[in-house]
Amino acid sequence: MDPNHYRFRGVWRLAAPAPAVYAALEDVRSYPRWWPEVLDVRPVDERSGEVVVRALLPYRLVIHLEARRRDPAAGVLEATMRGDLDGRSRFTVTAVGDGTRVLFEEDARPGRPLLRRLALPLHPLFRANHAVMMRRGRRGLAAYLAAGGANGEQRTDDS
Repeated sequence: MDPNHYRFRGVWRLAAPAPAVYAALEDVRSYPRWWPEVLDVRPVDERSGEVVVRALLPYRLVIHLEARRRDPAAGVLEATMRGDLDGRSRFTVTAVGDGTRVLFEEDARPGRPLLRRLALPLHPLFRANHAVMMRRGRRGLAAYLAAGGANGEQRTDDS
């Protein structure tokens, strides 16, 4: 096992239409509104920007994201990452019944020397930190969409 190689996979089930979920995930600038661990998004150009994240552990990651694939018909959003994390991430959004399934996949390595040195002793903590971030991201996105974010229809008890 290479302690500097992380592969994450997670599934979010959301009670929102797939186009609204896709739109929210595509709009990286909105992430700080609904994802507590995304502290800042600094656009560089139309295809790239820097994202600052911090979960439970006392460190911030600055990641340069560059869009590699935006395919609304297939429901795929894919980006490459450089900086404190190097690799790729992908969201695949699929309509399921009256809701949506989101598959998140990430393949990354620490780009910062300190994170590489700490990889072996802190590997379980890094994985747990990521799991917390993803759980909170799903909850935040669900609330954002329920409130009408990403042009989604605001849901009420009658809908």
